[in-house]
Amino acid sequence: MSHTTRPPSGADLDDNQTLIDLGITPVLNRRMTPFGNFAISFSVISVLSGCMTLYGFGMNTGGPAVMLWGWTLVGAMVLFVGAGLAEVTSAYPTSGALFDMAQRLGGPRWGWYTGFLNLLGLLGAIAGIDFGAALFCGAFANLQWGFAPTPGKTMLIYLGILLLHAALNLFGVRLVSLLNTVSVWWHVGGVALIVGALTVVPAHHQSTHFVFTHFANGTGWSSHWYVVALGLLLAQYTFCGYDASAHLSEETEKAQTSAPKGIIQAILWSWVAGFVLLAGLTYAIHDYAGTLSTPTGVPPAQIFLDALGSSGARLLMLVVIVAQLFCGNAAVAACSRMVFAFSRSGALPYSHHWRQVSRRNGTPNRAVWLSVAVAALLALPALYSTVAYGAVTAINVIGITPAYAIPIYLRLRAGDHFARGPWHLGRASRLVGWIAVGWVLIVTGLFCLPQTRPETGWVSVATFNYAPAALAAVLILARICWWMRHRDGSDTFTGASETDMSEYTEEMV
Repeated sequence: MSHTTRPPSGADLDDNQTLIDLGITPVLNRRMTPFGNFAISFSVISVLSGCMTLYGFGMNTGGPAVMLWGWTLVGAMVLFVGAGLAEVTSAYPTSGALFDMAQRLGGPRWGWYTGFLNLLGLLGAIAGIDFGAALFCGAFANLQWGFAPTPGKTMLIYLGILLLHAALNLFGVRLVSLLNTVSVWWHVGGVALIVGALTVVPAHHQSTHFVFTHFANGTGWSSHWYVVALGLLLAQYTFCGYDASAHLSEETEKAQTSAPKGIIQAILWSWVAGFVLLAGLTYAIHDYAGTLSTPTGVPPAQIFLDALGSSGARLLMLVVIVAQLFCGNAAVAACSRMVFAFSRSGALPYSHHWRQVSRRNGTPNRAVWLSVAVAALLALPALYSTVAYGAVTAINVIGITPAYAIPIYLRLRAGDHFARGPWHLGRASRLVGWIAVGWVLIVTGLFCLPQTRPETGWVSVATFNYAPAALAAVLILARICWWMRHRDGSDTFTGASETDMSEYTEEMV
């Protein structure tokens, strides 16, 4: 077993001294409040993004029964994963988060592969969130101006959203924190407005029996259990991104307690808000088949239209779009910190370039640009594939979810050698940890499977789930980069603790 670094404990310790004791020179601006730290994870989870953009997917893969009961199950299991991760975050509150935890607990190779998985998941999160926002923007334009949301036009909207989020992140963490604080109240108010309107206004509602028991299968697969398993993607994808609290810990006050609490609180509030939202939408379905085949391309837009009319539908669409924009902006912030931290450790090609921090705003600007550029590439298959968006969301899940489990597993393996931070699970630590690891193993394998059965029986370009291919490509890249760094025995990956941060700042133009 690798030697375990023992971090300082105690909630009253100075945040920067904690980093120094962990071997990291603080260079990022610590301007995020504990509420802001919770807000960034709550914003990245964003029930108004994940639940809404994959609602049509859920209608095909099990329907209302799987969406509601699946949300309940997945939310409970994610709480175990989040609690296990929060415990390790309290011990190691660094921007590297998952890969830094894995490196300290298991050694360089564990940290290396965890970092590449985490990065894949975060990039998939940006792509999934912002492309979903682009779909909703196209649907709004369809309602407002009769705009035809073709794949090409949707891609242009997507690129515009990515540029917007890059620009907002370049203003610094203070603006990011402010936007995330507004995002929390926007999400809570938005869910209340949507569910309230769908409850009060329409004269017709589906029965409770329909909402909790109706099963629908539009995948082409005959096995109901397989379809039920696929349908869990809606909830599992939505419950991704809560590691944002860990990635922003170097910029958070009282990080050893604020970051773990931010993770848990974000999951809990999202679990409640998401269930209310899904139930409200499902009760308001007017015509199931018509909702799925809506000309807007977005089933929730058709639900709004049938229930509230054109004006009401446009208003609620705007509420959802703004929430999704908040979500995507938070995802870019989290991913850019991961790029910065991984480059600080010398893991990425041209790390010396991506680890630069602007003296003007204390933000890793180049890491921001790299994050949005790669996210743009991940969504390109949507130009020709009908299932590409589901694959993008699966990339997020199968990249980031294993990265959550690795530090938890290594913490379990370390046993009493693990030095807890001020926030920990006590005697429940091992039980919570093993449940979390088991759940991650299940969902990672699950979302590598084909989501739609082709009518011809053969997988085509349009129906191929390229999420496993993306996972394989990243693991191969990680292996090649590892070999290149170690082929002559002169270079090793040791994490941020042995890097000289004096060269990491520059005045960005």
